[in-house]
Amino acid sequence: MVTDQTRVPEVIEAARALPPGSAVLFRDYETPARLEVGMQLRDVCRQQKLRFLVAGNGRLAAEIRADGLHMPEACVQGARSWRQWRPKWLITVAAHSPAALWRAARAGADAALLSPVFATSSHPLAKPLGTLRFANLAFQSPLPVYAFGGVNKQTLRRLAGIHLCGVAAVAGLSSV
Repeated sequence: MVTDQTRVPEVIEAARALPPGSAVLFRDYETPARLEVGMQLRDVCRQQKLRFLVAGNGRLAAEIRADGLHMPEACVQGARSWRQWRPKWLITVAAHSPAALWRAARAGADAALLSPVFATSSHPLAKPLGTLRFANLAFQSPLPVYAFGGVNKQTLRRLAGIHLCGVAAVAGLSSV
């Protein structure tokens, strides 16, 4: 689950509903009390046996004692230094192209959220990869890939049989 308090304001309750082994990627960059909300979310994740990653802020991830860090595509090179500083962290990156997948792998990322697979209200102007292009990129990727962007109950069926390690979703998660 990728948090977005404008689309899913009850993030704590949403995390409690996830099955063990899932992950929560705490994105909400503009949340005024990001540290406090992050700590609450981390506690819920520990109770529910979920992985907890903080997006875009390694210092916050360290302070919260997160399980890892998610980095925007433009910041992928920072993964290398975070990997050295926190070798046990799960480090994921956003990727939107084959070149971004290779940069992420070279920087030491563990996985990529490849997006947008389908049309998404989060980024209405972004051109979706579509099922065929996503499948091709995921198959050729040097690291594990999660499908992200427009994933819901209907679109999830279109991903059946594709080489991916999982899916990530915001609002579509409740309908998956």
